[in-house]
Amino acid sequence: MRDQTYREYNQVISRCKEVFLKKTQDYGTAWRILRLPSLTDQIFIKAQRIRSIQEKGTQQVEDPVSDEFVGIINYCIIALMQIELTDNPAMDMSVEELEPLYDRIANEILELLKSKNHDYDEAWREMRVSSITDIILMKIFRTKQIEDNQGKTLISEGVEANYRDMVNYSVFCLIKLSVHSP
Repeated sequence: MRDQTYREYNQVISRCKEVFLKKTQDYGTAWRILRLPSLTDQIFIKAQRIRSIQEKGTQQVEDPVSDEFVGIINYCIIALMQIELTDNPAMDMSVEELEPLYDRIANEILELLKSKNHDYDEAWREMRVSSITDIILMKIFRTKQIEDNQGKTLISEGVEANYRDMVNYSVFCLIKLSVHSP
């Protein structure tokens, strides 16, 4: 089952990367202006819309919920890029510069998934998408609290760990949604 999960992870990330690269070609790297709390708020908007639709059972804007999970993944990876690019003042970066960084971060997150999946034994497969959405929202609120505390924690992991976890939880949701879609 784990090999299947890793294949599914790579399929999801491939879809997300394609969106990221196309948006980078359309918009450039306008996201470089965003501070981490702004990126966290962008992730919150996506997760809140998902939860709102789950609770109401209907939606008025036709953008699919799956696209919101793609957005969460890409904004989390962008946040991790921003952390790495802290000392790089360049606002404009090429797709050729960003693609290897995107790939490396996605691969690091896959390694985290492999470790956690080993320990938790694919428990996410038995979870509801709505529960995973709630966990993503919890991770967002944890991240916001850490940001409000200027990154200081007493015992908890930092914002990077939360961004990585949100990527993996969003990947799980996309896998589960693709399994249950017609």
